[in-house]
Amino acid sequence: MKPKSVGTDTVRRKKPKELAVITECCTGCAGSPACVEYCPIEDCMFWVPDEDHPPLAEFRLDPILCIGCKKCTSKGPDGAFLDGCPWDAIVMVDTVEIEKEVGVMPY
Repeated sequence: MKPKSVGTDTVRRKKPKELAVITECCTGCAGSPACVEYCPIEDCMFWVPDEDHPPLAEFRLDPILCIGCKKCTSKGPDGAFLDGCPWDAIVMVDTVEIEKEVGVMPY
């Protein structure tokens, strides 16, 4: 079984100001990433095998499902440490910036 987030499958009610983005610094935490455990949205974070380098893989995040809750991040307000990614490999990005790349997302 490949790791993926579990939780609610409720459609978000409003457009978040920021969305989580997994950076190239993600190590996947050896297949047991902390971020996936904290994500409250079903299938928002998921494992994608690296077909060129098995058994390696990377984690991805679905911007359509992300609610911007920041539970997957390790940086809180004023630099406070949170429980998410231990490698600071997840950053919050303004939704407008993400939409420039993927187009306007439905809400």
